[in-house]
Amino acid sequence: MHSREQEAPARPARPARPPFLRELLLVAGLFLIYKFGRQLVAGHTGEAFRDADRVWDLERAVRLPGEGGVQSLLLHGDTAVHLANTYYATVHFPVTAGFLIWLYLRRPAHYVWARRVLAAVTAAALVVHLAFPLAPPRMLAEAGLVDTARVYGPSVYGPPQTDHLSNQFAAMPSLHFGWALMVAVGLIAATRSRLRWLWLLHPLLTLVVIVGTANHYWLDALVAAALLGLALTVVPRPHRAPHTAGGSHARPVPAEGDSLVGAAR
Repeated sequence: MHSREQEAPARPARPARPPFLRELLLVAGLFLIYKFGRQLVAGHTGEAFRDADRVWDLERAVRLPGEGGVQSLLLHGDTAVHLANTYYATVHFPVTAGFLIWLYLRRPAHYVWARRVLAAVTAAALVVHLAFPLAPPRMLAEAGLVDTARVYGPSVYGPPQTDHLSNQFAAMPSLHFGWALMVAVGLIAATRSRLRWLWLLHPLLTLVVIVGTANHYWLDALVAAALLGLALTVVPRPHRAPHTAGGSHARPVPAEGDSLVGAAR
């Protein structure tokens, strides 16, 4: 009996979950810094439109597909465009928040990793916003696109001259796409279901929505993906626990505890 107990492998320690209040204040604080930081370039209208012309010309020079092709698909019916506007207005923040909450409760080590990656991407995005103010394609006359939110609703933006809650000249990079892509990457990394790859539909649908509603250029999404790729390279991922020896006497470890170790903060 004594020897059998000695042969049984020890369970890996569950990763520590960061204090909830600290994490809530940290995430809220980082978000407020980002929101207020965007306002620093809110008045750079002329520069934002000059940059928009450059982005539009560059996309045509490298033969990227026109944003109008995606928008024309949405404009076939009022229902499709209204759903796209609703998706743009209502899905971005709740899905990202739900993603972080689920990781915090079920995968603490992956939560810390995902929070760091999102913070790095958002901080890099703020630097780009400050250095490269950019008017979205819905404002660019040369693009010939419809401001679908204003025409069909719902809209999260007011007229740029009176909208003091958001900076509409911070189109590049698209955090709608960057965060959506991180949600998919994070859930694929943190789960084991064969269906987890379906989470890639979220950034794909987000890409169609942000381009089709004329809120972003293709390049906005490409830059967001590049920043996310850089952040994923720099921020270390949680380690998988090694398999323990023990043969038929080895006891299974619960899903949350067996796969994650080292929840560094």
